[in-house]
Order: sequence, then C-alpha cells, then structure tokens
Amino acid sequence: SCAGVCAPSPCETCASPVQDLRPRWTVLDSLLCGAIAGAIAKTVIAPLDRTKIIFQVSSNRFSAKEAFRLIYCSYMKDGLLSLWRGNSATMMRVMPYAAIQFCSHDQYKELLGGYYGYQGKALPPFQRFLAGSLAGTTAAMLTYPLDMVRARMAVTAREMYSNIMHVFVRISQEEGVRTLYRGFTPTIMGVIPYAGITFFTYETLKKLHTEKTKRPQPYPLERLAFGACAGLIGQSASYPLDVVRRRMQTAGVTGSSYATILGTMRGIVAQEGVMRGLYKGLSMNWIKGPIAVGISLTTFDVTHSSLLKLHRMGYFAH
Repeated sequence: SCAGVCAPSPCETCASPVQDLRPRWTVLDSLLCGAIAGAIAKTVIAPLDRTKIIFQVSSNRFSAKEAFRLIYCSYMKDGLLSLWRGNSATMMRVMPYAAIQFCSHDQYKELLGGYYGYQGKALPPFQRFLAGSLAGTTAAMLTYPLDMVRARMAVTAREMYSNIMHVFVRISQEEGVRTLYRGFTPTIMGVIPYAGITFFTYETLKKLHTEKTKRPQPYPLERLAFGACAGLIGQSASYPLDVVRRRMQTAGVTGSSYATILGTMRGIVAQEGVMRGLYKGLSMNWIKGPIAVGISLTTFDVTHSSLLKLHRMGYFAH
C-alpha cells in the first residue's frame, strides 16, 4: 500500500506560488514531485518492506527479533543488495502510483467541490474521505500488475525470477495472464479505507491546525507529524486486507491454494489466529510508516520548492 508515502497536494501546500503558474505546471509538478518523493521513501524502507511481505505470506510467527534475524541472514547469505530485492519493481509501481494519486486527488477534490457547491473551499468530512478513496482506487487499478510482480520478487530466490520482465513472462506462460490480477479485489477493498482515511485524517489535521494557529500552512515538522498520524491510522484500519492480498498474490510460489478473500481469511485465522495471522507484521508497519511518510513529505517539499525557484528564475518556459 502507497498513500502512506504520499505527500500533500501542491495546490494546498504551496497555494500562492502554484497559482502563478499555468495549470499544466500544477499537474506536472504533482506528477514529478510525487514520483520522486514516493521513490526515495520506498527505497529507504525497502528492507523492512521486504521483510514484512516475507512474514505476511508465511505461517511463521512474527516478532521484531525474528524480523531482524531474517534481515541479518539475508545480508550474510546473499549480500547487502539482496535486502533491496524487488525494489526495481517497487519503483516501477510506486512512482506512477504516487504521481497518479496526487493528480487524481486534486481532480476529484475539484469535481466533488464543484458538484456539492464547495468550489475553492475545504470539503466536508465525507467528501474529503471520498476524494482520497477515489484517488487511491484510481492509482491502484492502473498499477496493480506491478504490485503483483513486486510481491513475487520479494519472496522468491533470484534463480526463479531474474528481472521484472522475467516475472511477467513466467506468470503469463505458467499461470495465465489473469494471475497478474490475483488479489486485486482485496487490494481495492483495502485501498478504499486506507487512502480515504489517510487523506481525510491529513486534511482534517491541517484544517484544525489552521483554525487554531491562524497560520495558512503548517511547518514541515508539523506536516510530518500530521502525515505520520494519517498513515498509521489508515494502515491499521486496512491491514488485514493487505495480508490477504499478499497471500493471494504469492500463492503460486508458496504452494498455497488461496483463491477467494473469505477462504484466505478463514485459512489464516484457522492456522495462525486473528492477531498473529491477519495482523502479522503490523508493528513493523508502525515503524516504517512514519519513516516513509516523513521522508516522502520532506522530499516533496524540497523538490517542489526547488522547481518553483527554477520556474521563477526562468529555466522553464511558462
């Protein structure tokens, strides 16, 4: 899941400078800054992400000690770069995912604002949640096969899949093209509350902050705290569906027969219990979530302000 690494929309965080530019630069800035922020944040937390996926798709008990032992064993056996295995597939997914989510979130806010009569004003709570959910759903639908490929690469040895294209070709030939969308339903079911709650929480905290402090925008550290809170609440609410998604995505290589959402949930609960099964690895998400959001927000701010400076200096034609 990627709302956790998404920064605020540039139209909100840098309202006055963006309005000086032509609308197409607003969209391009969103795409570029979102992609860069998502890529850097995900690369930094990649070893933790990979470890979380390995535990999610296995029946082994999760603990911080076991997680760090797995990281250490991977490092000793296959070298440092093995901790970033599957990260190229993550980048291919995260960069378009973050970019699409940024831009579509702005568009959905504008559409909903116009439809409900809140043009240019803060949206009411439900519309705020809806804009986030729609943005997350749009991004997930367009980038899902890459998420599937990334999960396969994270849990298999290099001998099985040598690169991204090899994963696509082998899955298509051996398991059918439809397999690239296995786990799609729980993904969308998880994205709706995750993206909705994350964007809703973030924008609500910003709105409350403005009302209390009378400052139009929060400072970077305040924004970082708001983003971390939003990511933690969103992740916790949708986490069981994330576990189900990973089990269904990797069923072809783990020898499991997870075919439906309810069947997968029942199997996990029967074998491992509710907390140790459906919430396996959640504590690791609580560590990497704020780190990812913090890096993402900071990167977004720095990249966006740098772009605006370049615009003002005349490096780009308006």
